[in-house]
Amino acid sequence: MSPVAEETKAIDYVMEAASGAHFSGLRFDGLLTSASSSPRASNTPTPTHFSNTTPLDSTTKQPFVIGVSGGTASGKTTVCDMIIQQLHDHRVVLVNQDSFYRGLTLEEMTHVHEYNFDHPDAFDTEQLLECVEKLKSGQSVQVPIYDFKTHQRCSDSFRQVNASDVIILEGILVFHDARVRNLMSMKIFVDTDADVRLARRIGRDTVERGRDINSVLEQYAKFVKPAFDDFVLPSKKYADVIIPRGGDNHVAIDLIVQHIRTKLGQHDLCKIYPNVYVIQSTFQIRGMHTLIRDKEISKHDFVFYSDRLIRLVVEHGLGHLPFTEKQIVTPTGSVYTGVDFCKKLCGVSIIRSGESMENALRACCKGIKIGKILIHRDGDNGKQLIYEKLPKDISERHVLLLDPVLATGNSANQAIELLIQKGVPESHIIFLNLVSAPEGIHCVCKRFPSLKIVTSEIDLMLNEEFRVIPGLGEFGDRYFGTDD
Repeated sequence: MSPVAEETKAIDYVMEAASGAHFSGLRFDGLLTSASSSPRASNTPTPTHFSNTTPLDSTTKQPFVIGVSGGTASGKTTVCDMIIQQLHDHRVVLVNQDSFYRGLTLEEMTHVHEYNFDHPDAFDTEQLLECVEKLKSGQSVQVPIYDFKTHQRCSDSFRQVNASDVIILEGILVFHDARVRNLMSMKIFVDTDADVRLARRIGRDTVERGRDINSVLEQYAKFVKPAFDDFVLPSKKYADVIIPRGGDNHVAIDLIVQHIRTKLGQHDLCKIYPNVYVIQSTFQIRGMHTLIRDKEISKHDFVFYSDRLIRLVVEHGLGHLPFTEKQIVTPTGSVYTGVDFCKKLCGVSIIRSGESMENALRACCKGIKIGKILIHRDGDNGKQLIYEKLPKDISERHVLLLDPVLATGNSANQAIELLIQKGVPESHIIFLNLVSAPEGIHCVCKRFPSLKIVTSEIDLMLNEEFRVIPGLGEFGDRYFGTDD
């Protein structure tokens, strides 16, 4: 196979993998496990094993941690599965509190029917806490497997849980310990009728855990119900959301998923500056960023995937323009009420990287006028204006300012200041870029709080040479092929 074919195949693989369904990213000792073999807890408490994964930096938002509690067989797992299915375009992991059951000692095994599995002391909370903290910091963990028939942890098997966008922590007592509660971004309590829960528990324990009905009923009356009244039900007061009827309540789950999506799509800087917009991240967008950030990618593929990303940013930016309502008649003779695009619009590219965004803008807005600004970036802190050529009536237009990388913000500020001097209202300027550094966002937004910034990703920081990290390198050189 030729090098070109191999490279194309590698790129196709990245994009195909990015577009597929993504549920939990879980691995059972390298193999998939069935739903019935849920992860559980060892003879002696063993520490959770952590891989040498690099911790998350501030380029990656902190995971959204959801706690799901409720009585036994209330439908917690069903609710979790429904949330995972609806969040298919995000990485989601499920951690069961049952994974952290303590393995019974020989003495406890001889009196197993007297052991209360629903008491907080039955769980290794310290290990659970350590596991969630590691996941929040971006490290993968290996969680033990608990066998409900032998009441022991599997000594030679584990389940690997990888760093993810969303961490769901499910169990009857996940709200009991304040330290665990404090790690949660959202707490959900699944509230189901006691008779329904008992019927479900009988079915589950007899079929999946090999117990007879009499032992199930005896355990329920002796331990499960008292523990629910003493520990589970009182923790309901900590819940942010209470779901009656569990998995049958589709409206509640839809609202929860919508809230999670909103939180996942909101960068911390967007909370500080409401005029900053980051387009919603998907595996396609992350896949394209992976490709254009790769220093080994060919110029042809760099341009191709950069153009795709630029088009998405431009389309998103156009969505922030004002519109007017318009009625038209369709070919069927029906009246359709829609909107009319903003007519007074132009683009302004900051030479020369900004010129890479012009084709996407022209593809979206037929016949659009595009002005140019050249600013000397190295001298005078990037504030030396060299050249400008703008539409004469620019003061009457909304302006899309184009520059793929927002670094220090000095050049952007100079360009914005020029536009304002030409009579463009600050609120009529939308600054479009692919990657932004936090320093640049602070610099621009503090000086011009009324303009809008639309970007596809916010990176970690600037280094000592004022280059965006991890960044894209010299975008203009890579795009126009002058980086040799």
